[in-house]
Amino acid sequence: MKNFYNICVIDDDLIYQYTITKTIKLYDLAKNIMVFSDGEEALDFLIRNIETNETLPDIILLDINMPIMDGFQFMEEYVKIKPRVGKSILIYMVSSSVDSRDIERAKRISDISDYIIKPIKPGELISIVESFQKNVN
Repeated sequence: MKNFYNICVIDDDLIYQYTITKTIKLYDLAKNIMVFSDGEEALDFLIRNIETNETLPDIILLDINMPIMDGFQFMEEYVKIKPRVGKSILIYMVSSSVDSRDIERAKRISDISDYIIKPIKPGELISIVESFQKNVN
């Protein structure tokens, strides 16, 4: 699957960063992969590049539990800057947490497209990219 999209991974787990990046490359799901170890680092990137749509991610894979700024804190801040973002970004909460409170909290945030329990499977990644393609076409 040849794609021209930017995928952003926000997760502090180095092994997960490595495996998800390898999987995205293996299936040729993105032209660019951005990796951040916490929400604050990713948010700073979004704010610095808010005027440059081609630099911003099309899809964000967001972990919940991270140091400095967790996934829910990231979403609180993202909602504030979203009106200034000139493109639609699909955000998926991807976590090892099976806690029903986390899942319900994520589902209450309208900007989160879905909650996926790690490990994310290649088929799920392909479906995410296909879903994005349907939204932009």
